[in-house]
Amino acid sequence: MATLQILRTPSLCFIFVAFLYNVVVSGQFTRFSKLELPQGVIGPESAAFRGLILSEGPFTTVDDGRILKWQGPTVGFVDFAYTSPARTKQFCDGTTDPNKGPICGRPVALSFQPTTGLLYIVDAFLGLLAVGPNGGLATQLAGSFKFLSGVDVDLLTGNVYFIDASLTYDIRNTTQPGFKPDSTGRFLRYNTLTRQVSVLLTGLSGGGGPAVSNDGTFVLVPEIFGNRISKYWLLGPKANTVEPLVGNVSNPNKIKRAGRNGEFWVAVSNGLMPRTPLITPQGVRLNSNGVVLQTVSFATQFFNKSISLVQEQNGNLYVGSRFTNFIGVYSS
Repeated sequence: MATLQILRTPSLCFIFVAFLYNVVVSGQFTRFSKLELPQGVIGPESAAFRGLILSEGPFTTVDDGRILKWQGPTVGFVDFAYTSPARTKQFCDGTTDPNKGPICGRPVALSFQPTTGLLYIVDAFLGLLAVGPNGGLATQLAGSFKFLSGVDVDLLTGNVYFIDASLTYDIRNTTQPGFKPDSTGRFLRYNTLTRQVSVLLTGLSGGGGPAVSNDGTFVLVPEIFGNRISKYWLLGPKANTVEPLVGNVSNPNKIKRAGRNGEFWVAVSNGLMPRTPLITPQGVRLNSNGVVLQTVSFATQFFNKSISLVQEQNGNLYVGSRFTNFIGVYSS
């Protein structure tokens, strides 16, 4: 287990320069549409697709504790799964009350295991869970966490990597006046064979969503309040060590593998540091060395709302936010 204390290193200075001078603002995504949530429902903070070519979805998490599945423009979103055995539709559907989260559930991130069809879920209150291809009530795999925030599956081993954002505060505290983040977050691994959880990193300042590389050699680990992204090595001579990747990105949230081999999309609030007073939601595409290849602004459609997800699927970008009632779709 390692404690993350890597802000000032020569490699980070190099990556800072690369990040600053390789920004390309793209005009590729010229069309915008919305996948509207059911009436009265908000908070599509995360999304996932089942299948690589003939994919289903997106599947998305929402504020009231459900996981919804997109069934096309005629049907829209329908119920697929939920995380809390205590949840009732009468008490929970449409709620935005964060204090109902321990009863209704609050799933915040999703990742499919393509071989088994299992959908892995992290719930801000209920821990790490999984549900089968037919949906329904998810099974808890690991609990006793304060605030899980992101998850990704290693496509080669099937192991599950996730982030516990803090040992002291939960999701309800993050929107309260006077909230002050800490550095008690952890990066964790769930071994699907032994069913054991291991702590890989401590000292994270906030959490987002990790992303495992296509070849399973490393994981990118974001820190929302630390304003940095680190690379944790899984294989090779650097296995079980961590190094800085990007150190001047504002509030990086969930990271997703891009459609191109070895690249990633990061959902950010203000792009490059230093931060501005206004939130300017952007998607940043970077390679495995931390070089920014593309930035896309979503401010025209999301205004000053922070985003949590940028997911590329079949050449389109799907953008999610806990503060909207839709998933934004950007296409060429």
